[in-house]
Amino acid sequence: MELEVRKPRALNSRSVLAPFAPASPAEFAKVVAGAEELRKAGFQVADATPLSPAGYFAGATADRRNEFLSELERRDVDALVAIRGGYGSNYILDNLELPHADAPKVILGYSDLTSLQTYLWKRYAWAGFYGPMLAAGLDAGAGALKGYDKESLLCAVGETESGWTLKLRGETLAGGEVEGRILGGCMTLVETTLGTPWELETRGAILLLEDRGMKPWQVDRALMHLKQAGKFDGVCGLILGEFPECDAPGMGGETIRDVCLRILGALGVPIVYGAAVGHTPRPMLTVPLGVKARLRAQGEGELEILEPAVVL
Repeated sequence: MELEVRKPRALNSRSVLAPFAPASPAEFAKVVAGAEELRKAGFQVADATPLSPAGYFAGATADRRNEFLSELERRDVDALVAIRGGYGSNYILDNLELPHADAPKVILGYSDLTSLQTYLWKRYAWAGFYGPMLAAGLDAGAGALKGYDKESLLCAVGETESGWTLKLRGETLAGGEVEGRILGGCMTLVETTLGTPWELETRGAILLLEDRGMKPWQVDRALMHLKQAGKFDGVCGLILGEFPECDAPGMGGETIRDVCLRILGALGVPIVYGAAVGHTPRPMLTVPLGVKARLRAQGEGELEILEPAVVL
């Protein structure tokens, strides 16, 4: 039976995006800069009352959960954009019930937002949007270093026709062309779904995995955990990030690229490494999650979106 993906309404110049903080707090100046960039991109930005930080969280768990739910309920808000990742989205998943699960909205973010995006996919079949946040990408501007790719953002949240293409800007580790459903996100957060009710089911997927600040052996451990948990069984293809701010090779001489090729190359599926997704020093691509796509692992890699993530 074909899965019915719940897709939000496409965004346009009349659309209102509301900031929300499911994880860590952010610098106020960066949040302001990110909101201004959204306006430059043609959107409207809703006013939001900042939460009171609690340790390394943007606010108490109940406050963060209530903020998320209340903004989903607002009729004057068309989409939610996270202020930043960090850590904490997993806390708001306990006892999280959406009163109108059949009325999805665009939820834009990456990194720690993987926890929330995976939950919404597994529980409610909501399409996701793995892309920039106010204080992590949008604040730096379109086309800038540590900024975001404007074209892919606008296509992901506004294109209601299939057939648009993402140039992944990586390198091919294993060539080929496959079709599958795009799933995944930040590797550490995908790994932490294991054993939870929202554990990601990856069979038939083009799996996106990216992260930052890891040693080669830590990437090795995470990949082996996913492998031994069966998460690479039946995967159609892989899109890997560039793993910035990671340690240089240790005594063994293996880079993270080497680790990925050694563990994943044996799967016999197309693999693109170093894509400009998630944690990247380059302008960040926005990747729709939960929709069907065609991965072309050749040269820098290309992802053709075979079904839109939004509807009219």
